[in-house]
Amino acid sequence: MVLTINDKFPNLNGDTQDTSNFDLYEYLGNNNESWGIIFMHPGDYTPVCTTELGMAASKKADFDARNVKMCGFSCNSAESHRGWVEDIKAATGYDVDFPLFCDPDREKSVELGILDETNKDTKGLPMTVRSVFILKPDKTIALMMTYPATCGRNFDEILRCVDSLQLTSGESVATPVNWKKGDDVIVNFPLTDADADDKFGKGGYRVIDLPSEKGKELTKHYLRYTKDPSKPKRGGGLFSMFSKKEKK
Repeated sequence: MVLTINDKFPNLNGDTQDTSNFDLYEYLGNNNESWGIIFMHPGDYTPVCTTELGMAASKKADFDARNVKMCGFSCNSAESHRGWVEDIKAATGYDVDFPLFCDPDREKSVELGILDETNKDTKGLPMTVRSVFILKPDKTIALMMTYPATCGRNFDEILRCVDSLQLTSGESVATPVNWKKGDDVIVNFPLTDADADDKFGKGGYRVIDLPSEKGKELTKHYLRYTKDPSKPKRGGGLFSMFSKKEKK
């Protein structure tokens, strides 16, 4: 199986460090209650992943505020996970109080297509790639990131992506480069200017002056900015970063 964006993420049933009957769908909520993040780890007692899980634990309140539940994953046993959690606490000062799924037989890793044949453990078995899956409440994949073993994940970026995904799932907008919550956003490309007038109001967005559009009568300008609809109106933002004209 090769998973991609908008595929439904397979359920994970089995052991974690705390239970022998974990069910990912039940954990996330069978009635589309919450978003989810699955962190894949090559193995327990690995240095980069130790720092990552400590950081994930430190950010739990931030994920909770966004209605996101976390779940780790590696090809190790529950006993191994329990020992690793103690090391993570000693190294980072944080308790890992979210599930770490166990896949010692690599059954789920094979199903998910996440094994790296070039990165093997002491037994010569392939380890998982260091992927992140952000899941929508319907269990479909909203975003995927995959890192090499030597590059630690950036949790500020993961939270930024969650903010973008949650905003754009319910609004007719997209988020531009380096966007952070509260910054101006882009009017969704499929919307015509007339659609944008209806959605944001006349004068409620800005059209960027572009050479390719100069002198043309267009039903849709392709680069248009508006305020983050999830935040109160305020001055500044990306409107001031580019030459622009107000759409009237």
